[in-house]
Amino acid sequence: MELWIAFQALLLGIVEGLTEFLPISSTGHQIIVADLIGFGGERALAFNIIIQLGAILAVVWEYRRKILDVVIGLPRERQAQRFTVNLMVAFFPAVVLGVAFADLIHTYLFNPITVATALVIGGVVMLWAEKRPHAVQAETVDDMRWSHALKVGCAQCLALIPGTSRSGATIIGGLLFGLSRKAATEFSFFLAMPTMVGAAVYSGYKYRELFQPGDLPVFAIGFVTSFIFAMLAVRALLKFIGNHSYAAFAWYRIIFGLVILATWQFSLIDWHTAAG
Repeated sequence: MELWIAFQALLLGIVEGLTEFLPISSTGHQIIVADLIGFGGERALAFNIIIQLGAILAVVWEYRRKILDVVIGLPRERQAQRFTVNLMVAFFPAVVLGVAFADLIHTYLFNPITVATALVIGGVVMLWAEKRPHAVQAETVDDMRWSHALKVGCAQCLALIPGTSRSGATIIGGLLFGLSRKAATEFSFFLAMPTMVGAAVYSGYKYRELFQPGDLPVFAIGFVTSFIFAMLAVRALLKFIGNHSYAAFAWYRIIFGLVILATWQFSLIDWHTAAG
């Protein structure tokens, strides 16, 4: 394995792990960074599936006790049953739209300029949402009703647009629809599990011919790196939201998006994927 390829895998694994569960768009950052370092083609498509699984495994590990309690209590405990139903309700809208429009979205919207635009717009929406009075109806994920879950699930559909951020859409949607900041954040983590695993399985089967034994070392580097940095990011985010709003992430999105748009407008960087 070439040293440069190993470095690309390491860098993209770090980017995926750090950004997947923050409201700043992991897909958007992956597109931009991969474009800058020239990591593309069929290997990149398969590689992205692997590192997303690494990130989601970190959340599964972090919340293993809650997951185990739900699995054990599902046959008889109403709280576990309600939690499971809420996840299924929230998961469904993105499944329908994702299967219907995934190819079109990947063909026409997966480019740095779309990402930058979505980052800016999403940042502005986040600032607006944080300034609104929060009427909290559910302090924890166990207090949520199915109607809360459905609304968050509909908000998640916006994340089909790269640069919007799945976690950003679900967290801000949760805040707007009556969840506390902690409940919105944790439900976003839990909803990521079926959403990302389902997307990975669907994409993995669809593009199964792209997985080659010779790429295993590259995939291993990305998977392990993504797992480690996703766990660090999740823990840091939960600690951060205890005393802070999401405004800092909103400003980061806006500034980062504007920088990308400026480099494109003034031809400072050749964003070659922007044309396709």
